[in-house]
Amino acid sequence: MQFYKERILNAAQLKRLSEHKYSCSSASLLDAWLQPWWCWLVSKTPLWLAPNLITILGLIINIVTTLILVWYSPDARQDPPRWTCALCALGVFVYQSLDAIDGKQARRTGSQSPLGELFDHGCDSISTVFIALGACIAVKLGEYPTWMFFQCFCAMTLFYCAHWQAYVTGTLKMGRIDVTEAQYTIICIHLISATLGADVWATQVGSFEMRYSLGGAALLGAVMTLGSLGAAIVAGGVGKNGSTVAGTSILTPVFPFAFVVVPAFIIFQKSESQVYENHPALYILAFGMVAAKVTNRLVVAHMTKSEMDYYDWSLLGPAMLFLNQYFNNALPEYYVLWLCTVWVVVELIRYCGQICLEICDHLKIQLFRITPVSAPITTAAAAPAPTRHKQPDRNVSSDSDRSESEDTAPLINNSS
Repeated sequence: MQFYKERILNAAQLKRLSEHKYSCSSASLLDAWLQPWWCWLVSKTPLWLAPNLITILGLIINIVTTLILVWYSPDARQDPPRWTCALCALGVFVYQSLDAIDGKQARRTGSQSPLGELFDHGCDSISTVFIALGACIAVKLGEYPTWMFFQCFCAMTLFYCAHWQAYVTGTLKMGRIDVTEAQYTIICIHLISATLGADVWATQVGSFEMRYSLGGAALLGAVMTLGSLGAAIVAGGVGKNGSTVAGTSILTPVFPFAFVVVPAFIIFQKSESQVYENHPALYILAFGMVAAKVTNRLVVAHMTKSEMDYYDWSLLGPAMLFLNQYFNNALPEYYVLWLCTVWVVVELIRYCGQICLEICDHLKIQLFRITPVSAPITTAAAAPAPTRHKQPDRNVSSDSDRSESEDTAPLINNSS
């Protein structure tokens, strides 16, 4: 494991990545209802706007609105101003909408590429951390630190497991209740906190507080996702002898992520200064960025059909906290936590930036710029007549490099 590699991807990996075809199936309940909104939104999007730029703008908005909420309630126990929750709801809505149209914009401008899929999933891995953290602060879940820990790490784990299943089966599968439903549920949580105040979640319903519903939803999602993953593992992968797309063991992806979750829990439990309980937002962000880096490496392994390394330099951040505890807190844990956070953020940016530049160089494209087209691509002639028979599974619209006519709803002409 080298600290710095001049090239992360070798020539064979880049070749396999350029041959990669995006495969995704979805039975989401909300996606069909939101298609008209997404189609209208992309029809009003300038043709010169690069799909990756749409994705990163949504992520930046999501991060900024969540950090504002964190600023007012860093321990997730204080009552944040109601406008910060409303702002967070807007941030999640904007991110979700832009994330849904980046693939449409790519097909509309003829700029779809494997880089778009990787960039989209990379941004999703980061936004998952911020969205989960924002929801916990909105309901003041910091009053129950263990629940908050479970809630945030459950979100990261479920996202990782979805891509683990894709690494095994070659297809990213979405259930009837999946990412879109979770995002809109969290938007509703923020709006309730903005309207009635965060204390409303402490209301007793029977013998439970309303905020426990957040944990219940996470448990339900965990059961559904892990059940689907378990079924995929039992059935075997698409590779030789039931292996992954890379021809490796279907169980190997468990180890890189375990190196994130297990140390996070041990450090949380062993901390004498209660570094997690006193600074839960910072703690979640630190380990969340490590989880995002590991997830990105899994996505890259899937798209390049490569083996995934167990170790990663971002794990040096958690190792700082672990070693500091081992030597009886030679430094204040709060300072070490900040050092850990800075390290993992820099390492995540370095890795993602280098991967994107290598792929851009190989595909001869630019990350945030595309060649404008003279007129939008319409689907009036290409789209088949709608059928009336039931379709249990529907191809999702974002991230895909399939033809535009495969969307549930055709794109609207920009001139309309």
